[in-house]
Amino acid sequence: MTETRFMKMAIDIARQTIGQTSPNPVVGAVVVYKQHIVGIGAHLKAGEDHAEVHALRMAGQKAEGATVYVTLEPCSHTGRTPPCTDLLIQCKVKRVVIATLDPNPLVSGKGVQKLRAAGITVDVGLLEQEARTLNTRFFHYITTHTPYVTIKSATSLDGKIATATGQSQWITGPAAREDVHRYRHQHDAILVGVNTVIQDDPRLTTRLPEGDSKQPIRLILDSHLRTPLTAQVIQDKSAETWIITTQHPPKETLAKFQAENIQIISMPGTTINLEPLLKILGEHGITSVFVEGGAEVNGSFLRSGLFNQLILYMAPKLIGGRKAPAAFGGEGFAALEEALPLTITSVTTIDSDLKITACKKEKT
Repeated sequence: MTETRFMKMAIDIARQTIGQTSPNPVVGAVVVYKQHIVGIGAHLKAGEDHAEVHALRMAGQKAEGATVYVTLEPCSHTGRTPPCTDLLIQCKVKRVVIATLDPNPLVSGKGVQKLRAAGITVDVGLLEQEARTLNTRFFHYITTHTPYVTIKSATSLDGKIATATGQSQWITGPAAREDVHRYRHQHDAILVGVNTVIQDDPRLTTRLPEGDSKQPIRLILDSHLRTPLTAQVIQDKSAETWIITTQHPPKETLAKFQAENIQIISMPGTTINLEPLLKILGEHGITSVFVEGGAEVNGSFLRSGLFNQLILYMAPKLIGGRKAPAAFGGEGFAALEEALPLTITSVTTIDSDLKITACKKEKT
């Protein structure tokens, strides 16, 4: 079907921008006049022109009487940019086909109403599920005001993330590790525990072959400010580092981190509670978090159920050893009926490694 082809093109255009529009959604638009594509566009960065603006500008005078295919409901309010509905009306488009409504209360349904009130035909729902999948993280953030959380782990086939002596670099191959960097590029923040920083001294930056990667904020869970000042996450200034600690850190220690321009977030109590932490991160505009912690951090997210997606890379090797750590530590669940159910959404191979993607089943 021709209409499906046009919307699929809009979705494909939007998909190319995943990771660079936060806290805004990714959006693609295609302008069609007499069955010919006369304009295409995508939202490239928060604060810059929306997809409809780029597409209509390319279409020029041919926008009058045209049909616009857009992956997300056009905005009808003034934010950092003017309303897209106003421009669509000004350009005298004949019809707008929208894949999915925007869950943002400032927009939801209002864009459609404004266009219809201006005499423009509006249809909603073409390739809706594909369009919603594009903005899974955005939809979650808008509706919950907390970031979408993805846990990533790399293990051997027997589920080990390191040997009994702590050696973990590298279990998976170069292609799988490059895939991880693409996920880093797509998230607002990377989260690890202080033990990972002490043991591995990671940079926690995005490094893709094509370069020019977005650098997510590095979040370190560190109850007692044990992060070494010499650690790469402190000394490497290519990305921000926030340390999450407990209340009343020693003033002298605090001053040393602040001198390195490290942001310190102090949580009440003696341990870091994930639920209020995610709320704080949401208030700071962080829409998605990529958890790359060790067994204990993973175990905390598992036990609390405060994650949305799991990405598991498995290497075709066996490590063994009762003291070799598994992907999830902590106390775990005592009974099988307490185990957290997941829905496997994809199983693929990356060179010789296996990649499993699963989502947490939402309560009904």
